[in-house]
Amino acid sequence: MHSLGVTQDQNITASLKKYGGQLISYIMDTAKPFLDKNLNLTATQSLIAGNLFKTQSINVYLDDLDRGWQGRKEDITRISALFNAVRDISNDNRNIRFKIALRSDVYFLVRTSDESTDKTEGAVVWYSWTNHEILALLVKRIETFFGRPANEATLVAKRQQQLSRLLDSIMEPRFRGKGRWADVPTHQVLMSLIRKRPRDLVKLCTLAAKQAQKRKSNLIQTVDFQNIFEDYSQGRVQDTINEYRSELPDIERLIMGMKPTKKDRRTAMGYVYSIDGLLKKIENISERGKFRFQSNELKSARELVHFLYKINFLTARKDIPGVGILRKYFEESRYLSGGFADFGFQWEVHPAYRWALQPDDLESIFTELDLSSDES
Repeated sequence: MHSLGVTQDQNITASLKKYGGQLISYIMDTAKPFLDKNLNLTATQSLIAGNLFKTQSINVYLDDLDRGWQGRKEDITRISALFNAVRDISNDNRNIRFKIALRSDVYFLVRTSDESTDKTEGAVVWYSWTNHEILALLVKRIETFFGRPANEATLVAKRQQQLSRLLDSIMEPRFRGKGRWADVPTHQVLMSLIRKRPRDLVKLCTLAAKQAQKRKSNLIQTVDFQNIFEDYSQGRVQDTINEYRSELPDIERLIMGMKPTKKDRRTAMGYVYSIDGLLKKIENISERGKFRFQSNELKSARELVHFLYKINFLTARKDIPGVGILRKYFEESRYLSGGFADFGFQWEVHPAYRWALQPDDLESIFTELDLSSDES
């Protein structure tokens, strides 16, 4: 069996050499005799084969490469080697295209640690959602569920107030909360609690819908959202811990340590910090034990703040007079926290995490939390 395998490998290698490394031509000429025999192919197989012979190209999609990512030197080397390998293959075979999906923080670390990645920088597409696009996605999901036409471009072109009216049949339009949450548009509350991730909004609405179902109501009301905020928040904390524990094993202590103390509540804006105030907060948490990453590196308070920013636990925040609050995420301003240059931003624990950090005083969150104002 072993010698037979070697012989087959040698034959394949000889065939490839005959084609001068043109892998696509080799695959097509190898597959054509089988297709000419009119074998019983499934509809999917026929479609794939037809597309191959029509376009004479192959797209290779690579995803989930950050599973088990620990931020170590060998992890960075592994991703860099992959970039170089697919670039070489694509250069030799122009009709083979690779599409690689990576978390933004993973690519950022690889890009800033390996100078060879400058050769692939021009092919990088930074993808992110706006809250407006996510709201349009929710509306499209609702409209298609009821069998109504929903053109994506048309929905995105609408203002958020117009989009929110299309949700009136499933949720009350005004949020009957307290403090800064009193009688505000419900969609504004929802946009404030998501991390610019569609799944956050889907999770939030799904939890609230289940609450409404328990009340035997066809309309999601304020009480339904209020009853699930703590559950939603705990889920986002657990998601973050699960996703980044491989990089920082003690991440749970760092995140839970961000709960505001009584002194924080008296002297600060709850979960909003200046640069100096945030560094002091991190230093106080570190007094109970230094934080060591999986790479065995000890991190300074500045580096820990940058880590919390890149995982979207922290957001940059600026109060704009006459407009409201502008929030910036790592994907939008990757270098904002690097050197702590003063761009006029403060640092804020994202609202999605606050109920999990403060289960003993939920009411104060409603009275203190500012809502986003990124109306489109």
